[in-house]
Amino acid sequence: MLTAVPANRSGNTAFQPSHIMKTKTKKSPILLTVLTALAVGLFFAPSRAQAHCDGLDGPVVKAAQKALAEGNVNLVLIWVQKADETEIKHAFDQTLAVRKLNPAARKLADMYFFETLVRIHRVGEGASFTGLKPAGRDLGPAIPAGDEALETGNVDPVLKLLAEKIEHGLREHFNGAVEKKKFARDDVEAGREAVRAYVEYIHYVEGIYQAATRAAHGHFAENDETPTSEHIHEEK
Repeated sequence: MLTAVPANRSGNTAFQPSHIMKTKTKKSPILLTVLTALAVGLFFAPSRAQAHCDGLDGPVVKAAQKALAEGNVNLVLIWVQKADETEIKHAFDQTLAVRKLNPAARKLADMYFFETLVRIHRVGEGASFTGLKPAGRDLGPAIPAGDEALETGNVDPVLKLLAEKIEHGLREHFNGAVEKKKFARDDVEAGREAVRAYVEYIHYVEGIYQAATRAAHGHFAENDETPTSEHIHEEK
């Protein structure tokens, strides 16, 4: 709800969104706990934009390399749905046979299997496949941090990274809404700017809360349009 109070002595109308508290924010154990909880929610929210399973250095291709080296198809079957097992097993057997011919055939066969496995994996997630992506892509800080946490068994760096990102975004939107909530009573354009800042702030807060409270999907998520933390304030 948006309300306005009578003009003050300077002739300004105080823009008072009912959700905005007039209290100063400060770091506290409670705030850090909340931010950590939100970070966990965002960490497990699926993001199609930054998926790394289609990279040559991604987890699916790494599993394929190990499976081919050991001759064990079960190492890649975990990346596809049960209905796709037959197709993967057939591609795996073909690849093993062709790899024995010569080094050039081995390289081509491996790439064929990588593409087949990643494509079927992506389709199972409800995502498109546009080809294998080169190794060494810039995936941003979150995905590498998440993978490293699983390798080291320590999730604290991930929580710190996401909590800092959330706090920065929240303070930025909050301060913007506070700065614009006072405007001259007859200044319609300034009032619109105040409303815009308020809406962006509330959408940001709501988006983070929804991400933190949404149940984490299993491996094969249905088409889910969960907004990422970078554009969460732009969607309602």
